[in-house]
Amino acid sequence: MQMFNFSVPQDITVGKGSLTKLPEIAEKLGGTHALIISGPHIEKMGLVKKAADYLESVNVIVDTFTDIEANPSVTTVEKAADKFRESGADFIVAFGGGSPMDVAKAVGIVVRYGGSITDYEGAHKVPGPIIPLIAIPTTAGTGSEVTPFAIITDADTGVKWPIADYALLPNMAIVDVDNMMTQPKGLTSASGIDVMTHAIEAYVSIMATDYTDGLAMKAVKLVFENLPSAYENGANDPKAREEMANASCMAGMAFANAFLGVNHSMAHKLGAFHHLPHGVANAVILTEVMRYNAAEVPTKMGTFSQYQYPHALARYAELGRFAGCKGKTDEEVFENFIAKLEELKEKIGIKKTIKDYGVDEKYFLDTLDDMTEQAFNDQCTGANPRYPLIQEIKDLYLKCYYGK
Repeated sequence: MQMFNFSVPQDITVGKGSLTKLPEIAEKLGGTHALIISGPHIEKMGLVKKAADYLESVNVIVDTFTDIEANPSVTTVEKAADKFRESGADFIVAFGGGSPMDVAKAVGIVVRYGGSITDYEGAHKVPGPIIPLIAIPTTAGTGSEVTPFAIITDADTGVKWPIADYALLPNMAIVDVDNMMTQPKGLTSASGIDVMTHAIEAYVSIMATDYTDGLAMKAVKLVFENLPSAYENGANDPKAREEMANASCMAGMAFANAFLGVNHSMAHKLGAFHHLPHGVANAVILTEVMRYNAAEVPTKMGTFSQYQYPHALARYAELGRFAGCKGKTDEEVFENFIAKLEELKEKIGIKKTIKDYGVDEKYFLDTLDDMTEQAFNDQCTGANPRYPLIQEIKDLYLKCYYGK
């Protein structure tokens, strides 16, 4: 095995009621003035005030910024950064789903190093540690509380700017299921299947290690066992909610270190061009990408094989067996794994094709070339177990739009 790094937050507090540990964690971090970055829905639920009250109980000064949209823009980052500077805060509490987490990480960069957040687009552009950050998720999906990534959108063009740097890892994370009990069904479904995609892509990534494998395997098993109940009866099933929160965090740690693949590359562009929720975009692509990666005969380019190491079919079968799929051969296990995933998607209300989500056919075809090229160049593509040709990504988009 080649040398590798494995990076996670220095402290992750997990469990029902663990938000009560926020004062203790803030004191450990050494902060005296917090800016809580959250969303309007979380504020309306009273969770932002609850967190502020905990912090103020140990004499931490608190300011808040909650004006965050679903796909946060460069302008939103600038406004939040101005709020941080004006307030005199010395640390950030990111409280919410992926969007507040993305904004908090971006603010942590620009406040410390200046410039526009667009200056840091890409990988390894952050000069060093960002503003100290405590991350508290309210959804079981993105895993952002344990990942070194942020996505910021150019509101004028719709282009999403990915930022990837281990400097973005939160210092501390609090994973409290009490913050997730009232997730609506649509969000539970989309975020939950995102967890599954994170885990599967991390497991077959060319950057996978023994460390990431264990996290990804357990996350897949937990999603199969708990997502249907969290979706159907989440408000009354704290165990299912808690296990989904655990799965999200574990899958996040897995892909933070093993990275993802072309499934996410394609989903990013479906979200940018056609505004499909990220988890939904991943879901309608998932099994087609798996079939593509597991194909027996990849395209050959001279002496170069598109397969990277190891062959995806065996990896998918190994993961399927751990999730309870049977079969005498890897091929049989793989097919049963695909069937189990399709059954899960049906249980949680995921439609079969992109077209089923009302994406206009003409506009889809008009944007297809741009989506394909951008997906090919997406940072996630490089870790895919089979390196795709541009035409193959285009063909995958068409299969996922129309279905078989």
